[in-house]
Amino acid sequence: MEPLPFKQLVKTRFNNLSAGQKKVANYLIENIETAVFKTAFQIGQQASVSETTVIRLSYALGFQGFSQMQEHIQQQMLAQNQTAAAADTSQSADKHVFTKVIENQVDILRNLLDSANIEEIWKAVEVLIKADQILIAGQRISHAAAYWFSYMLSTIRGQVNLCSTSDGFFEKFCNLTEDSVVVVFSFPRYSNETIKMAECAVEHGITLISITDRLLSPVGRLSNIVLTTEENAETGTNSIASVISLLDLVMEGIQQKDKTRILAYQQKLEQLYTTFDVFNE
Repeated sequence: MEPLPFKQLVKTRFNNLSAGQKKVANYLIENIETAVFKTAFQIGQQASVSETTVIRLSYALGFQGFSQMQEHIQQQMLAQNQTAAAADTSQSADKHVFTKVIENQVDILRNLLDSANIEEIWKAVEVLIKADQILIAGQRISHAAAYWFSYMLSTIRGQVNLCSTSDGFFEKFCNLTEDSVVVVFSFPRYSNETIKMAECAVEHGITLISITDRLLSPVGRLSNIVLTTEENAETGTNSIASVISLLDLVMEGIQQKDKTRILAYQQKLEQLYTTFDVFNE
């Protein structure tokens, strides 16, 4: 049977390692290309453990000693490099396919810095800061970006809700005021549910921000503020990368303009995270 790759081997036995051995294992995985040529003493220094702990890790992983573990890693790295070299040769003719995708994304991201786009982004920033409540919606292909934005906004301010028509949109919408904001995400193929939500906001005089692919998309034509990516106009496919980049600009603008309130909110949030042990850090 072919031996497990080093990283996989560590994963299978990680829970049974001592605290010191875990530190060594993490160090080796994170610095494998350089650590593999160091002595046990040098690795111990870098991982802040003793040389003995490094050697004991090799035993715990099933090797006869540090030298055998090191040789195992070196052989696997050599095999990976040979495989990568062969893949580069065989796939060089196909690289232009991926290059075209990347270059298209780069062009889209450059367009975000157009002066008209920047002006709309700052308008959105001001409105989102002043809003007493923010209701976010996105259906089907647009839902992932809507979820990301709602989560990120909820880490810097309160009263942010994500919903759909099947998840109480109208019940949540009923609680909005003239100072509230509805944000809809709508990318091809455009969801009729999202368009109805946008129409509802317009009919009730609620400020509407749309995140969409073009200014004159169905929701774009209805909105007070339209943030566009003009994404993948050539291919007709949808990529979330440019959408998230656009939202990153909005988030950065909010954090620059509302630092004091955000700091107070995040301090309170971090206390809750700590109290309820939310993250494994």
